[in-house]
Amino acid sequence: MKKIKLWEGIVAPLDRQNVDTDAIIPKQFLKSIYRTGLGNYLFDEWRYLDYGELGQDCRKRPINKEFILNKNRFKNSSILLSRSNFGCGSSREHAPWALENFGFKVIIAESFADIFYNNCFKNSILPITLSSVIIDNLFNLTWDNWGFTLKIDLKNQTITNPLLKTIQFDIEEFRKMALIKGLDEIGQTLIYSEEIKKFEKKHKIENPWLFNIL
Repeated sequence: MKKIKLWEGIVAPLDRQNVDTDAIIPKQFLKSIYRTGLGNYLFDEWRYLDYGELGQDCRKRPINKEFILNKNRFKNSSILLSRSNFGCGSSREHAPWALENFGFKVIIAESFADIFYNNCFKNSILPITLSSVIIDNLFNLTWDNWGFTLKIDLKNQTITNPLLKTIQFDIEEFRKMALIKGLDEIGQTLIYSEEIKKFEKKHKIENPWLFNIL
């Protein structure tokens, strides 16, 4: 899993509440078992004017010019700004796969659906929760300033930009360290691989009947 320590990027303002996982990556794309390539279909029903299918060449599809990710000023964004209950709906891991594959490393919202929030940490995405007042301010700054960027310092849990005061955000310590070290749940377990081997060896000696092969 990729590490996140410091991140600076252009902010894309998705000013919607209750953005569900079917909007993030529609159901027809769940046939794919691969993490790569799904960024082409992120927010598919909002980005394009036709019905998308897995494997389709998106370069030839008619786009919705009004959708933020199709606007030139936001095409290289890597920080997504949204409202409350982001990632609600079905618990599809394809949603963070698509976001990460598109290039988003940080999502800032008023709140997140629990399962989606947990899935972000497993896929090298930092979800940050801030108050509605701060979110409103960020939306205004993003629209008023072309190429508006934020710098995220995960270690110190700060968000900075020359146009605003430094913002502190909360995150559980073990989740923070997992992102900084680039460890998913399996990686965190493997830190204790030597202890696990010692336990297995001792367990086999003390309980040999469990390992008899008929």
